[in-house]
Amino acid sequence: MTAAARDRILEGVIDLHVHCGPDSLPRKVDAADVALLAKERGMRGFVAKNHYEPTASLAYMARKAVPGLEIFGGVTLNLSVGGINPAAVEYMAKVAGGYGRFVWMGSFDTEAQVRYSRESRPFAAVSRDNHLLPETRAVIDVIARHQLILSTGHSTPEEVMLMVEEARRQGVKHIIVTHAMIAPIHMQKALMREAAAQGAYIEFVFNGLTGPYKEFEFSDYAEAIDAVGAAHCVLSTDLGQVVNPQHADGMQLFIEGMCGEGVGQTEIDRMTKENPARLLDLK
Repeated sequence: MTAAARDRILEGVIDLHVHCGPDSLPRKVDAADVALLAKERGMRGFVAKNHYEPTASLAYMARKAVPGLEIFGGVTLNLSVGGINPAAVEYMAKVAGGYGRFVWMGSFDTEAQVRYSRESRPFAAVSRDNHLLPETRAVIDVIARHQLILSTGHSTPEEVMLMVEEARRQGVKHIIVTHAMIAPIHMQKALMREAAAQGAYIEFVFNGLTGPYKEFEFSDYAEAIDAVGAAHCVLSTDLGQVVNPQHADGMQLFIEGMCGEGVGQTEIDRMTKENPARLLDLK
């Protein structure tokens, strides 16, 4: 990659998985600083995600602070918002500006995450006996009615498939399998392909390649993307942790690493620009 190409590497990129302050967890930078750096580096936008607080309002204020970026938020259905709670989704979707687009089906409070972490505490279940709970189906109904984006969260691969199938049945247009390869999901390639065949995008995050949460090498991601097809994948950072790089720096390292594994620029553009824009209904 030439120096000129490296300088333009983030032009038009949208990061769909950004943790930033203000948050109830320590964060590297706040949303305004994420936006300032993103604009400086030529990015098109990002999606702010907190584990415990909705971020539609945060997206609204970040847009005011740094005009000219496509900034969105959403709600993560952890216990802080009542778990798998249709009302939390309804009100998030009505926040002024209409920038609340994502519904993450839980993260640290999912049953899969609590069991994987070997904790003994309450959790927000999405299924029982291989069937989605009524409240999960009700949340998916709200997502469909408001044309939001379903992100499957920290769920088991089996739960992911149940949600993808139900979302398709209810007419949800945009589905993303949250960081499919990393804990606690650890989705195998065959199921990734099956989810993709039903219209879901498979998310790969830089957080799984760096820092204390590193599980994989660039080559592992490249192999999985080749199996699924770049047309059905997105690259996000999932950064914001104090110990990890800033988001724009992380995305640049991510892209350079994937290019080093032979992933072509056309595929990179598809996963970092075109597919994220489609998910957000941007032209």
